[in-house]
Amino acid sequence: MSLRALQSAGTGMHAFEFELDVIANNLANAGTTGFKRERANFEDLFYEHLRLPGAPDANGNPVPLGVEVGLGTRVASTQRTFSQGNMMETAGQLDVAIGGDGFFVVEDENETMYTRDGAFTLNPDGELVLASADKGRRLVPGITVPPDTLEVSISPDGVVSVLQAGQNQAQQVGQLQLARFVNPQGLIHRGENLYSVTDASGQPLEGQPGTEGRGVLRQNYLEQSNVEPVRELVGLIKTQRNFELNTQVVQAADKMLEQIANLRRF
Repeated sequence: MSLRALQSAGTGMHAFEFELDVIANNLANAGTTGFKRERANFEDLFYEHLRLPGAPDANGNPVPLGVEVGLGTRVASTQRTFSQGNMMETAGQLDVAIGGDGFFVVEDENETMYTRDGAFTLNPDGELVLASADKGRRLVPGITVPPDTLEVSISPDGVVSVLQAGQNQAQQVGQLQLARFVNPQGLIHRGENLYSVTDASGQPLEGQPGTEGRGVLRQNYLEQSNVEPVRELVGLIKTQRNFELNTQVVQAADKMLEQIANLRRF
């Protein structure tokens, strides 16, 4: 009946509306440091089986095909793509990009968080922090830069050295660590370029950059978003067309129901 078509088309409209929201968020964050694009995954709903394949016919032989009709679709999940973003060279000596797998570890009010954003700065105590719109989150383990520092150097394996006034040789003041996850897709995105651990992600595997599959660091660079605007625009057009097609199904089903309601017995 047309009621099934209304139901299926309605679920399709809801699904493509959700996909539009995901694409809009990707495009909005095309310039966000270290942002990873998302995609929406869908799955079909239950089926109404009017005749099962293999059921016996009038002669007792199994029928090769059944009769079924689906009842629409729904959002199954959103999946984040952790592919490498482009490296953008900056003039900031505290800007660090990760080339490869891994996350920086930061502390947010006694909660450990993880990020791909390497736009670091110093707080009033000289500690290396990830700055946001409202607070500075300290790196873990903590690194403090002396106030008379003239130059900061960060090696690919995460060694932080400083050249202080009156000295001819740089001194090591800390070691940056990176964390890997068995399933980074299982991390919860908390906003402000931060992720937190869940049972699905597994526990963090922390260690020195460049070891056990962890990426290496590049000072004076920031990792750009991996959003491809052209790809997102193509997806936007496709989503819009699919939504329109589902609205046409609703209109067609409504018209059929109207014709049925207007039938007259002669």
